Amino acid sequence: MTRHYNFCAGPAALPTAVLERAREEMLDYRGRGLSVMEMSHRSEEYVAIAEKAEADLRELLGVPSHYRILFTQGGASQQFAAVPWNLLGKGGTANFIDTGIWGHKAIKEARHLFGEAHVAASSADHSHLEVPRPEAIALSSDAAYLHFTPNETIGGLAFDYTPQVQRDDGSEVPLVADMSSSILSGPLDVSRYGIIYAGAQKNIGPAGLVVVIVREDLLDRARDDMPSLFSYRELAAAGSMINTPATYSWYLAGLVFEWLKSDIGGLEAMDAINQRKSDKLYAAIDNSALYSNPIAVANRSRMNVPFVLADSRLDKEFLAEADQAGLLNLKGHRSVGGMRASIYNAVPEAAVDALVAFMSDFEQRRG
Repeated sequence: MTRHYNFCAGPAALPTAVLERAREEMLDYRGRGLSVMEMSHRSEEYVAIAEKAEADLRELLGVPSHYRILFTQGGASQQFAAVPWNLLGKGGTANFIDTGIWGHKAIKEARHLFGEAHVAASSADHSHLEVPRPEAIALSSDAAYLHFTPNETIGGLAFDYTPQVQRDDGSEVPLVADMSSSILSGPLDVSRYGIIYAGAQKNIGPAGLVVVIVREDLLDRARDDMPSLFSYRELAAAGSMINTPATYSWYLAGLVFEWLKSDIGGLEAMDAINQRKSDKLYAAIDNSALYSNPIAVANRSRMNVPFVLADSRLDKEFLAEADQAGLLNLKGHRSVGGMRASIYNAVPEAAVDALVAFMSDFEQRRG
């Protein structure tokens, strides 16, 4: 069996060590004679799996004790509805910083549900090539929260700061972050956020699972008319088990958390690896006459690196040859075009080295 290098934006690469561990435990989990997929989510064995996963994630991110961690379903897109349902129960307007497709979808969903959403700042004026500066953020007078996407997966646009805003009376506006494509890529100060949510299929585990980290005082802001499965308060009270959760995805996420702790050495070590990977790839792009990246340098994503070829007629050949070389899923999103290398945590540094070498060879031959 040959494992190729997978640069897919999601569902993304999983650590080989995690897949091997899952394979070993697939048919018989620790002598119990059944797979984790076949366990009752109420069983002692599974509850232990779930509790350990939460404890490991809390340790990795340094999640304060007054925050709840939820393991729920539906992916990050479901949270576009869940967030306003959970935070607009006491009035106010959802505020957003729009920096690309995923932020725009969150705005659209809030407007669809509640008829109003305020765009406090947007990168559209700069063609989504740089993020709005802090002084450009203009909240509505009744802002209930401010939502932003620290890393836009499709455009490869990342914030170089954490927005911190207040109302005119000096009170805090809770910050909500869709961290689907950046969570666990390095250390994070959770205390600066009211809510963090992340789809699992990039740095956490398989698609379908979503992790929500919510400050406890925000649990009482929910609307009364929301579905129970969307309620952070009810999910927290039920230990994320209002219904049968995505048990196997939760288990695999737990293995990823163990891998980050034991094999990698924590998020500071992961941060250093990710910086090396992105530095290598951006250097290859910047020092080339064939490849280019349009994003402002300060806002370049470390997780998703889009690039275009000077001659787009070479795109198909580039992708075909890359695939033959074992460099998979490099085609850019259909809305952007070009190429995109997603270099999440599980993509090894050797994969980036191989991609850089291929890009250099392709340019020498075809550039």
